[in-house]
Amino acid sequence: MYMRRDKWLIVAMMSILLLSACYNRPTVSRPVVTEYTEQQIDSLSFAHSHHYSQNYNFLVSADSLVLLLQMPEEAVSNFPTDSFSIRRNERLVVADIRILPNDSIDSVWIQLAHEEGMFGWVHESEMLPQVVPDDPISQFISFFSNKHLLIFMVVFIVIFFVYGIRKLLKSNAYIVHFNDIDTFYPTLLALVVAASATLYASIQMFAPDTWEEFYFHPTLNPFSQPWLIALFLTSVWAILITAMAAVDDTFRHLNFQDAVPYLLGLAGICAVNYIIFTITTMYYVGYVLLIAYVSLALWRYFRHTRSKYICGNCGMLLKHKGRCPRCGALNE
Repeated sequence: MYMRRDKWLIVAMMSILLLSACYNRPTVSRPVVTEYTEQQIDSLSFAHSHHYSQNYNFLVSADSLVLLLQMPEEAVSNFPTDSFSIRRNERLVVADIRILPNDSIDSVWIQLAHEEGMFGWVHESEMLPQVVPDDPISQFISFFSNKHLLIFMVVFIVIFFVYGIRKLLKSNAYIVHFNDIDTFYPTLLALVVAASATLYASIQMFAPDTWEEFYFHPTLNPFSQPWLIALFLTSVWAILITAMAAVDDTFRHLNFQDAVPYLLGLAGICAVNYIIFTITTMYYVGYVLLIAYVSLALWRYFRHTRSKYICGNCGMLLKHKGRCPRCGALNE
């Protein structure tokens, strides 16, 4: 009898302990007021307007970048100074930022630290054209924004159109928009590239600060960006996914010898769209061209490319009635 009472007493005490341990007293949150020093406020203001600050990493993209060994005040006062050069593809980190209002060239001076422990100063206006952020996405953006590359691509496009398209049409080869195959993915890829190029140029025109912030702090995650950049990143992902679908579907419809020229032609059409819509959007003509291009491409596909019939014998898709090229059955 006493043993049972002791057991129940132990169970009751353990239950009370467990229940009391689970109790969580709610904490009263109090607003925390953070006071910043004048230097911190200046640093935050600079980071907001220039999109980078101290400890930001750059990569030298020019042949060389000349840095001043002395303090910038000495250069502004025309004192004798020494300098040293940093070569291409070497990394630098922002060590300090100075604002000199009396500098007639550029009031912003940046101190850069080299990986070998050397420090030097340079005007921001001189530094930025010769460096890129040390991030592969930023370097990719910088590469495709290069004027020399654009000129090369324009020359390539002219040669492609004059020689490549003409030769493909004469040989009755398959090519998107002209003698297309019965899959919508290549047409969709060309349209998405055109829309992305138009959006890319529009962001640079109407929201340059937003684009510059993305350039200095890039990401492939559209959900962490402002809606304009999120829309652009979504279109980039759409290009990658549509391109894989286009390649896969092309090899389903064509043999290897026909599929390779078709995909090269598709790549050429996409390059043409990128150049044309990027440049023309800068002059507001691209929006009209995009509407006309989308309308024409869809009309060409649904009018002349999409198969409307199915062979009654083997089930092959047919664009027109008549004899099936696969089994020879007559479809009327």
